[in-house]
Formats: sequence, C-alpha cells, structure tokens
Amino acid sequence: MTYIPGISQGYTAADQAAKAAAKTGTDSGDKKADNKRQTLGQDDFLTLLVAQLQNQDPLNPSDPTEFTAQLANYSQLEQLFNLNDSMDKLAQSQNNSDRLSALSMIGKEVLVEGSSFQLGEGTTEIGYKVDGAASEIQIHIQDSAGQRVATLNATELTTGTHSITWQGVDENGEHLPAGKYSIVIESKSSAEGETVGVSPLVRADVTGVDLGDGGAVLITDVGEFSMTDIQGVYEANSSENDLKNDGRTTDTENSEENLSSATDGAGIVGEAVSTVQAVQDAADTVNGG
Repeated sequence: MTYIPGISQGYTAADQAAKAAAKTGTDSGDKKADNKRQTLGQDDFLTLLVAQLQNQDPLNPSDPTEFTAQLANYSQLEQLFNLNDSMDKLAQSQNNSDRLSALSMIGKEVLVEGSSFQLGEGTTEIGYKVDGAASEIQIHIQDSAGQRVATLNATELTTGTHSITWQGVDENGEHLPAGKYSIVIESKSSAEGETVGVSPLVRADVTGVDLGDGGAVLITDVGEFSMTDIQGVYEANSSENDLKNDGRTTDTENSEENLSSATDGAGIVGEAVSTVQAVQDAADTVNGG
C-alpha cells in the first residue's frame, strides 16, 4: 500500500473529512466572511476522493459504479459553485444599475400612484388609471384638513390611463392657496352590479434618493416611493404637452381638438361659399355681355 504524506495508513475518508471540517472551523475565526458558505470546498472534495482510492482495501476495492457517482457529484458541485458566483455577480450588477437609475431621477418629476399632491401656482394635472369600463368617475379634491374643496367629473371613462386638468379653484371658482391636497375618487361601473377600480395618479418632484439595503427609494415632496411605483418620468416644470404619454389623454386636450376642428370646418365652408359666389358673378357678367 502506497504511503501518502499527511495521511496515515489508518486514515479513512471520514477521518479526512472531519479534519477538513475542523480546519475550516478553526480558520473561520480569521476568515469568516470568505468561508461563510464553504464547509467543504472543491479541493477538499478531491482530496477525499484521492484518499479513498489510495487507501482502499486491496482485497475489497471500491465499486467502479460508486467511483463514477462520486465523480458526477464532484462535477455537480463545481457547477453549483460557478452558478452561485455568476448569480452573485449578476445580482451585484443589477443592484448597481438600479442605484444609478434612481440617482438619475433627482430633480425630475415622476408620475406615481398616490392620492397626495402639491398645488402650486396655476393649473395642476391629475391622473387616474381605470381598470375597466366605467359609467361615471368623480374626482374629489380635499385640503390638508380633509375638507372637500372641489369636484371634477372625468370624461374619459375607458380602460387605461387618463388625466384631467384642475384650474386650482374651489367650487365657487375662487383660487385656492398653494399647499398639499389629496384626491378621493368615486366611480360607477358600466355593468350593473359590478365595480370598477380607479386609482389616482399624481406628479411628484424627486428631491433625493435613499439607497438602503432594501433597494432604492425615491424621496419626493409628497412621500417616498420605490422604483416599481413609477408610471412616468418628466422634466421638472414641463408643459402640458410634455406630460402626455402613450395611451394617455386629457380632457383639456379633447376640448381644444374639438374647437380646432370646428374652426377649421367653418373656414372651409367659408372658402367654398366665396368660390361659388365668384363663379356666379362671372356667369352673370358673361350673360349680361
């Protein structure tokens, strides 16, 4: 029987495993972070396998089938270590990407699902997301004391994301002071006996980002939101045209389009009447001559 340095002839694979485990436990005091997941590593596994082969009983050698199974286990072990390393790197890369994306939001306005918003000078756009066909949607505006100050009747009742412009006035037409307000939505489904969900959407100014262990959190003037809560991103103080995104309509926009269409139609009719009158005058001149 061949002598192996460091392994006595009475040593078994189990003894070597115990020694390796004890060594790992001793080293863990100084290298706890590095050896957190490795009680038996790849090198230890190979050492055990070679020790079993070299110290086997010549009169009762190891079963080739068992040896093949051990090699397969080693291959699977190596693949698992490589997969874990790849997943750790992928998770770290994704985390860094999320952090950079969150930091780029500072100074911009985001559209998020929420009921609180800040009223400034001038008009304010209020969004709402409809989950089904509705027959009526009322958007109630409340002040910081919870008192209802205005009610808006939405005209876009189909499924999707829409918005309506509030002039910042109360029910008497008087301008309200700037400050924090909230939204309460009441809706009725077009199908009798059924309900339809309508969620308020508000715009918020991103003033900071909290890069905690649980993921990036956007700090805004109306609260804190995660990156998954964002429905849209806009430049700060953007105009109403910049607020529109795919599948989103505004009640003000519809009114302006209807007015523009009516004006264009009136102009076309006027031009046609002028042309007919000119032709008639020319015909009268020829007949008179």
